[in-house]
Amino acid sequence: MKNNNAILITGGAGYIGSHTVVELFKAGYYPIIVDDFRNSNKSVIEGLTELMGESPIFYVIDVCDKTALEKLFLHYSFKGIIHFAAYKAVGESVADPLMYYRNNILGLVNVCELALKYNVNNFVFSSSCTVYGEPKELKEVSENTPKSEPNSPYGNTKLIGEQLLLDVQKSNKAFKVINLRYFNPVGAHPSSLIGEFPIGKPNNLLPFVTQTAIGKQESLLVFGNDYPTNDGTCIRDYIHVCDLAMAHVKAMMFLENKTEECIEAVNIGTGTGTSILEVINLFEKVSGVKLNWKFADRRKGDVIEIYANAKKANDLLNWKANYSIEDAILHAWNWEKKLVEHV
Repeated sequence: MKNNNAILITGGAGYIGSHTVVELFKAGYYPIIVDDFRNSNKSVIEGLTELMGESPIFYVIDVCDKTALEKLFLHYSFKGIIHFAAYKAVGESVADPLMYYRNNILGLVNVCELALKYNVNNFVFSSSCTVYGEPKELKEVSENTPKSEPNSPYGNTKLIGEQLLLDVQKSNKAFKVINLRYFNPVGAHPSSLIGEFPIGKPNNLLPFVTQTAIGKQESLLVFGNDYPTNDGTCIRDYIHVCDLAMAHVKAMMFLENKTEECIEAVNIGTGTGTSILEVINLFEKVSGVKLNWKFADRRKGDVIEIYANAKKANDLLNWKANYSIEDAILHAWNWEKKLVEHV
């Protein structure tokens, strides 16, 4: 099928992928979703249909199945690829590193091989601030901050992924790449039609907060209270998922207009760090709900403090974060309440 604006989105039914599908569609692109729903929920298709005004095109394919994936490249003429499909839980990667290396690296290799074979030369990679490891000096990291060893196998798969793409680009000059280094995605679509569907016990802070407040979890565990931060808890840069989604649209537009070779890494964050206790206090303020929480031992793989210098995203991609952490908390809470209503 020839559609000049077709974009392949691997993992497009996931949390970040689904929000990106909406923003791509609004921007005039024709998103094609690939997802095996291993880490996502099929009900997201209903939310996407309502937001888009039509059913999204999706295929139930594992990106590690190259034969199945290649059929799409034969059927569609893709303008670009946004590669989300990967496992993403730090703690799980520490417990089962081989699962992460097999899935995250093999999937990327397959997608890259098919991109080169079918001359799809605009590639946006879902990377992570975990590639910086534990910042040695400044906690505000720019794209030029020296990388230290990632604190988890998950982070290492993203570092290896970036190196893989660099090597591919060196040998194929027409192949253009942007590695978007996300900080901590939070929130949900303001409409409450799509959001995050944690499978089992959440690995990320805000879904655990909202699930505790709604009664799905008995209590929230705060891992560590003796870190060298203002209140002893870890500090992160929380970026609203809709702002993050829009960064992918901006990145694809940038690559389309780039005539010479290109490989860029770009931080996507707000530039502000927020501690875990600050998130808890903000949630209680925004929701009016008192949280049941307690301290627990430190967790392996956690970085103490990190937040973005996002100047390059602004300068290169003409992107900036528009939503506040309070907005993200409110949207996440509204989404959680809607999930309970529809059980």
